[in-house]
Amino acid sequence: MPNLWVDADACPRIAREIIVRAAERTATPTTFVANHQVPLPPSKWVKGMAVSHGFDAADDEIVDRLARGDLVITSDLPLALAAIERGASVMTSRGEALNESNIRARVQMRDFMETLRASGEHTGGPKGYSDVDRREFANALDRWLAKQQ
Repeated sequence: MPNLWVDADACPRIAREIIVRAAERTATPTTFVANHQVPLPPSKWVKGMAVSHGFDAADDEIVDRLARGDLVITSDLPLALAAIERGASVMTSRGEALNESNIRARVQMRDFMETLRASGEHTGGPKGYSDVDRREFANALDRWLAKQQ
């Protein structure tokens, strides 16, 4: 069974709860990696890993530890690209699959938007996490886990 790796620094609490329930239900080893201690229930299948506070320390830890076929849950596009290059599947906390066919364009758009923000342009932030996002994520995670059984 592949492992789940969660970039927990920006993972919404509701998505975290969905992941924990799915890991317990399917007996899937799951690790939440963050720059701080993430509150998690006691579990045989779910653990947290706090890393140093360095820039991208959690991302680097995930990439170093993941194996081909694992699932990384993140909205961090550079982390997603690195995970895909290592043979992992990647999903955002909104249930969107990131893969070889869409990641490079997404990273380029991110870089472009970062350049706009650096020049003083106000580009807005991500929309709030909605009930639709929660449902899409739960369904996408369940589909991915079912394929692994």
